[in-house]
Amino acid sequence: MLLSYVLTELNTEEAVIEQLVENPGIIRTYLERIMPSLLGFLIQVILTIIVLLVGSRIIKLLVRMLGKSLERGNAEKGVITFLCSLLKYALYFVLVMIVLSQFGVTAGSVVAVLGSAGLTAGLALQGSLANFAGGVLILLLKPFVVGDYIVENSGKQEGTVSEISIFYTKLLTPDNKLILIPNGTLSNTIITNVTHMEKRRIDLLVGVAYDSDLANVKKILRQLVEEDEAVLKTEPIDVFVSELGDSSIQMGVRFWVGKDHYWETKWRLTEKIKNRFDENGVSIPFPQLDVQLKN
Repeated sequence: MLLSYVLTELNTEEAVIEQLVENPGIIRTYLERIMPSLLGFLIQVILTIIVLLVGSRIIKLLVRMLGKSLERGNAEKGVITFLCSLLKYALYFVLVMIVLSQFGVTAGSVVAVLGSAGLTAGLALQGSLANFAGGVLILLLKPFVVGDYIVENSGKQEGTVSEISIFYTKLLTPDNKLILIPNGTLSNTIITNVTHMEKRRIDLLVGVAYDSDLANVKKILRQLVEEDEAVLKTEPIDVFVSELGDSSIQMGVRFWVGKDHYWETKWRLTEKIKNRFDENGVSIPFPQLDVQLKN
């Protein structure tokens, strides 16, 4: 049975080859028949490429115009980035629909396919949708803006906000590392905005020996704080005994500075306290352990 089928197929192919050899015009007739369809398809492909190139340039131009318009309106950088990204993706979707229409695909059929696959796509993209919704909430509620230094407490990630995109927020760490955190995570966790307020309080703790003159120590600490130019003189300066430790008395100092001068002021005054204590004979003890031996 199989052998007869193979022989039949071979005879058919031989007959076709003989017919083509005897009548070479058949090939020409076939090519002439399909040539219009082939040319039409090539023209369609060329038009599609032109539409893609021109459409991409128009999209870039429109996104750039929107960004400049928002900048002239003094919009926040995060809002500008988010809206420009949203416009870009929406216009590219329209461009894809235009390209598909060149090949006979209608918008109605695409909507029907998307509707039938909506549940599956929703389950697969629920993380992305949550991130998109989180980005909208961040822009509306403004827990932070571009330029703020924030701490994401659940993952202990921190840095300066450099960009708020549709799905992610980019943080730049002090050592120049880029951290991408999903917007959904940021909108559903505890965030500490370190630089939101215009002024910050510095708390310093320094230990002194038990035989130190506390009145003199307080005077030295207050003078150092009052002499520093970055300290806000309109805010209170507190110098106090914070704790009686095992080997030292913990002195506390509290004062306020502008948010941009926090770290440099803290480091500068910590160094000055050490030098001023040395000049005035105030010792900063290290932990000690007294051991008594009984015979």
